[in-house]
Amino acid sequence: MRVMGVDPGLTRCGLSIVEGGLGRQVTALDVDVVRTPPEMDLAHRLLAVSDAAEHWMDAHKPEAVAIERVFSQHNVRTAMGTAQAGGVIALAAARRSIPVAFHTPSQVKAAVTGNGSADKAQVTAMVTRILGLQVAPKPADAADALALAICHCWRAPMLDRMAKAEAMAAEQQRKYAERLAQQRKAVTR
Repeated sequence: MRVMGVDPGLTRCGLSIVEGGLGRQVTALDVDVVRTPPEMDLAHRLLAVSDAAEHWMDAHKPEAVAIERVFSQHNVRTAMGTAQAGGVIALAAARRSIPVAFHTPSQVKAAVTGNGSADKAQVTAMVTRILGLQVAPKPADAADALALAICHCWRAPMLDRMAKAEAMAAEQQRKYAERLAQQRKAVTR
């Protein structure tokens, strides 16, 4: 599975492409950080982020896009910019019919380090190790984008199985309710 990992942001937006293989085998194909100057107006910053993400999607043809879910940040302005950057990327993926998954920071940290409260240095070290990189990805936004893609490669099969099980359970529940309704009709006749 080819996954585009996105650490959204306006000043720095991490983008990565990872190829997942059998088991937990993953290979980094590309990673970069899109930067926009703070003095640029918001609409043009979002356009720059969107243009870069669209170029990546068209060039790398990911099967899924994994974006960090903005959970909470102390700085509301930063949180808004991060959410907006993630939104334009999700929109670009939707226009290409690429499934989008949002993962919380703690889910990503737990997936790559085994600890949902790991610090950035631990995440970077594990991403470097998991991908067999000679040099740690820098800045942290690049490592975070890779971590998101790895997380999705490892979690997607489980999430898919859970969704199928939930759909099957819902279908069985619907059929059961239908049978009950038919039985009630038969009794009242």
